[in-house]
Amino acid sequence: MTAISLGIPTVPTRLAERRKSRQIQVGSVAVGGDAPVSVQSMTTTRTSDIGATLQQIAELTASGCQIVRVACPTQDDADALATIARKSSIPVIADIHFQPKYVFAAIDAGCAAVRVNPGNIKQFDDKVKEIAKAAGDAGTPIRIGVNAGSLDARLLKKYGKATPEALVESALWEASLFEEHGFRDIKISVKHNDPVVMVEAYRQLAAQSDYPLHLGVTEAGPAFQGTIKSAVAFGALLSQGIGDTIRVSLSAPPVEEIKVGIQILESLNLRQRRLEIVSCPSCGRAQVDVYKLAEEVTAGLDGMTVPLRVAVMGCVVNGPGEAREADLGVASGNGKGQIFVKGEVIKTVPESKIVETLIEEALKIAEQMEKDGIASGEPSVAIGV
Repeated sequence: MTAISLGIPTVPTRLAERRKSRQIQVGSVAVGGDAPVSVQSMTTTRTSDIGATLQQIAELTASGCQIVRVACPTQDDADALATIARKSSIPVIADIHFQPKYVFAAIDAGCAAVRVNPGNIKQFDDKVKEIAKAAGDAGTPIRIGVNAGSLDARLLKKYGKATPEALVESALWEASLFEEHGFRDIKISVKHNDPVVMVEAYRQLAAQSDYPLHLGVTEAGPAFQGTIKSAVAFGALLSQGIGDTIRVSLSAPPVEEIKVGIQILESLNLRQRRLEIVSCPSCGRAQVDVYKLAEEVTAGLDGMTVPLRVAVMGCVVNGPGEAREADLGVASGNGKGQIFVKGEVIKTVPESKIVETLIEEALKIAEQMEKDGIASGEPSVAIGV
């Protein structure tokens, strides 16, 4: 008689193998190939205001940004690029539209890469040979950034609108022009504001090329809407191994883009998790204010970087089980909370002491993890019913 295993099935650490793309070097950051998916954002300052731009880059760097893009619509902006590229602690990409002369200025300034939008740069195709030589001589990668809102007029006429096929054809056509001149340090993006169209465009592009791909839902919207649209689109693609860099485009401060981007990667195990808080939505069974508990624990542990899972639970149905599964947890009810560490109840405290006890125990665990050399892993904090 064959034994039937009733154990918990093994869950893969990742949903899919990474797509095999060629690797390029954007300053100090490797992109594509077996390099980790990187997170980037774009400054909102006028690039010509060097001080303000460098200050915002510093804030982005502190939040975990790995590559930053700066706009270059004017000569004053182009003149500022050299100083910004030299003083930035992360690679700077110049974002070029309309004027091909700024592409050469960005290369000369020592930018780590240049993003070009072939749909709105005048006579861009006629300049490819010169751009390819200048970029090749300087070792500067080019991102071909195709956007639904600025698609080449020829392709709009052919397809009627910015379809996935139109976006992909535009990107591959421009890439082929660079390839004709022996230039292959190329990254591509095909952005659309509709996640469904965007996902299909990237799927087609991934199937037809081996270029590293930069993911983005363009004009994603305000923070809540943009976060949802980006998470849905990036999740669909990254879970299939598609994507080498990401930018969450939000109508919000750029630091918020980095927070969302990092959380998306951590959720898919594409980046080692740090502190993770798992909490329930609360319900009629809850005997404590779960919302308040979750907020206070999260605030108290803000900035913790070790892989710690903390469960803050509000009733006896799922609470004990979730708390046992976490590194640290509480199952609350009847005015008190059972504190769990590594699955074992270590003490019971009054409800008024739950938050401070969890924070104390979290700091103890974090200190021990640091002594043991555990700086990354798969942490989480659960707060639920």
